[in-house]
Amino acid sequence: MLIDSHAHLDFYDDPAPILVNAREGGLSAILAIGIGDGPATMHRALGIAEQHSTAELPIYASAGIHPQEAHQATPEALEALAQLVRNPRILAVGEIGLDYYHLDNPEIEVQQSAFISQMQIAAAVRKPILIHCRTSELARPEAKARFGSAEAFADLMRLIDEHWTPTGLPGVMHCFSGSPAEAQQALAANFYLSFAGNVTYPKAIGIQQAAREAPEDRILMETDCPFLAPIPHRGRQNEPALLTHTAAFVAELRGVTAAELAAQTTANFHRLFHTASGN
Repeated sequence: MLIDSHAHLDFYDDPAPILVNAREGGLSAILAIGIGDGPATMHRALGIAEQHSTAELPIYASAGIHPQEAHQATPEALEALAQLVRNPRILAVGEIGLDYYHLDNPEIEVQQSAFISQMQIAAAVRKPILIHCRTSELARPEAKARFGSAEAFADLMRLIDEHWTPTGLPGVMHCFSGSPAEAQQALAANFYLSFAGNVTYPKAIGIQQAAREAPEDRILMETDCPFLAPIPHRGRQNEPALLTHTAAFVAELRGVTAAELAAQTTANFHRLFHTASGN
């Protein structure tokens, strides 16, 4: 049975039918990502987890300030986050990181400051971080013109090396979309690689290579729903029940059965987040 390690359940008008589909589709747990529309609503994922979690489908939560909302990472917002992540149902801080993709994203210095502060919050509660990073080569032309030669992944790894690696704590590269070389950097920094529906897209050669080569004990599966529906559902609203398509694709890449991949990634999730099946 699969675990969806990254789902934006609070982005649906009503998550209840989505969760029914997930249970019927054989999922065994979901990690609901708590970024909301910004710091004022980053608690919503926890509310969904508390309201909808069952023995058949445990729902956990995270909380964090997305890099696109980094300008809202005020001292008050960071203190609210520090208090929120003490809840035992919150497994991680995130998604956090860097994003130089959009023209209107916050200034680099603002993003980096918010990222460092949230790594410190995560370290204080000894919980993993969930990383959002769009590599700068994917940035829109107008964003490249604004942010210049800055490279988001290089900046991210530099800050991780300085502020996170010394803690000895792990993390997750959510929706890994980098190159095989970047995958090796992330693995060396004690991160897991989480693969979403975009790994199934025909042009995603580098992501597919990373998914094929990653150590079996360092991979996770996710939807990033409602985004990135896998083939054959690309272009539709994504949901946890569709994770089976992504998992089947990755299993074929790796030369294992879908059941073997599900068992391995489920074990990885429980080991990383110190959870137990059914809790």
